[in-house]
Amino acid sequence: MTNLSGVVPAVVTPFTRDGAFNERAFRDMLEYNIQAGVHGFWIGGGSGESVMLDDEENLQIAKAAAEQGAGRVTNIMHIGASTTRRAVAMAENAAKAGVQALCCVPPFFYEVTDEAIIEHYRAVGAATDLPLMLYNLPQSTNVEITPALARRIRDAVPTLAGLKHSGPVVEHIREFADLDLACFIGNSVLMLPGLTIGACGCVDGPLAVVPELWVDIWKAWQASDLAGATAAQQRATLVAQSMMEFGFIEALKAGITERLGIDCGNPRLPMLPLSADQRAEMIGRMRELSVMDVEQRAAS
Repeated sequence: MTNLSGVVPAVVTPFTRDGAFNERAFRDMLEYNIQAGVHGFWIGGGSGESVMLDDEENLQIAKAAAEQGAGRVTNIMHIGASTTRRAVAMAENAAKAGVQALCCVPPFFYEVTDEAIIEHYRAVGAATDLPLMLYNLPQSTNVEITPALARRIRDAVPTLAGLKHSGPVVEHIREFADLDLACFIGNSVLMLPGLTIGACGCVDGPLAVVPELWVDIWKAWQASDLAGATAAQQRATLVAQSMMEFGFIEALKAGITERLGIDCGNPRLPMLPLSADQRAEMIGRMRELSVMDVEQRAAS
């Protein structure tokens, strides 16, 4: 199953108290989201602490996601790395694990030319026959994938299917779509605006905590119910903002742990978990927005 559209949570990577990958919690988190109606997962990306994981952990995550979502959702596995050699090896491992698509940030740390970036993606794309998604995250990689660069990569990489656009210029979505690339908006508070200018869906971390809200946006949009989609986006935005004020990965892990009852553990150092006071304040705000009672939400 390969569906590059819709509501695609960028999921966290749960850890046990001693810091190991918590496969049971990971599977439970995926299953809750599947039952809530999401269309796929962005695995091992920024929300999943990608640069904190070793190759064996990436393989474990890919296998668990492929097994849990088999035939029901599209798993898009992040295989970006600072070296082409490692990115290629991770792509090969993810494909063998059974995911449906790959995503990859451009090479980072060292400044390289556009030609080097294109060659990087050419090698990664040639490593498997899976659809490849670019991951435009310039605030972390210091590389901006512009529509012009995306065109050059598309022309060089036959497996290129689309991208997650988390760059600052939202209007580039239309240009990416005009290149016949499936473009996910990478900002949960801009899902509906993104859809109106050509986005194929949304990939972001808050979706994994309260997936129902973004599924509501998608369903209303698909039904041409703009008023309903607008109301759903407004509610989803309030929830996302109530979490992101307190951080990112640390807030996502706390939100999933408290709302779904699935212990995701702490982020890996050097990131720190929320303090007890921060956690209580964040959950209190989510409770005020009536999203903490999972059973009540599921029955509504």
